[in-house]
Amino acid sequence: MRAVARFTWARLLLFTVSLLAALIGLQVLISLVARQIPATERPLWLLPAKLLLGALMLWLYRGEVQYFERRNVSELEPDGAGRRVAVGIVLGAVLFSVVFAFLALGGYVQHLKFGAFTGLPEQLATSFAAAVGEELVFRGAVFRITDERLGTAAALLISSILFGLLHAANPGATPVSTVAIAVEAGALLGVAYSASGSLWLPMGLHFGWNFTEGGVFGTAVSGGQSHGLIESVLSGPTLMTGGTFGPEASVIAVAVCVAATAAAGVWTVRHGRWRPWRR
Repeated sequence: MRAVARFTWARLLLFTVSLLAALIGLQVLISLVARQIPATERPLWLLPAKLLLGALMLWLYRGEVQYFERRNVSELEPDGAGRRVAVGIVLGAVLFSVVFAFLALGGYVQHLKFGAFTGLPEQLATSFAAAVGEELVFRGAVFRITDERLGTAAALLISSILFGLLHAANPGATPVSTVAIAVEAGALLGVAYSASGSLWLPMGLHFGWNFTEGGVFGTAVSGGQSHGLIESVLSGPTLMTGGTFGPEASVIAVAVCVAATAAAGVWTVRHGRWRPWRR
């Protein structure tokens, strides 16, 4: 198996399939167990379960890199991990807050009031699991390996398309939401990894965006309904509000994230971290 993994595309397939299968399998297992728990106790159980999911995914990724690539897992270096995660969380929270501010200024927020703290454990659990699991698959495996073989531009294109397609089966998903996720999230998270050389930054960014979207403002997150600190109802054209999929399927979110991606991309190029195209 180690010999097969010497080939780039074999290693890409091996890492992607194994990590994605583990992520989906663990999510399904947690969902099945959650159904057997009373609804009032379910959120409190989900948090430790999702924390365990994240820990298992990190363990699997580290093990695969060390076994097949025979190197230290520098992209998960513990030194500076807390700072990178914190910076990512703040950036994700700020970016979505800007999106929500534009929605409010445009008159698309029709209902806004203080919600409750009861939905926070579930939002924390869901956001954490998505941030860790999806970043290990799409930035740790797909983007990183493709970047090493074909260059950053190709890695962004391929990983973003696959990331968008992952969300195509979510509730409320449309072709527009799939493209939006690919353009806004796939590209931004890929550049965040390229700029930092670390998975901690995109993990924090992913968590900060999702938790602010669902846990703070109470809007749908990739089709999943949320209960946040603020109860908000969006109304208006689906192209502007994202419809039932959530604000991340709106042109406002795409515009904000594309601007952030462009800024991060310029920084990456200027600091010599953008790999040129390779045949």
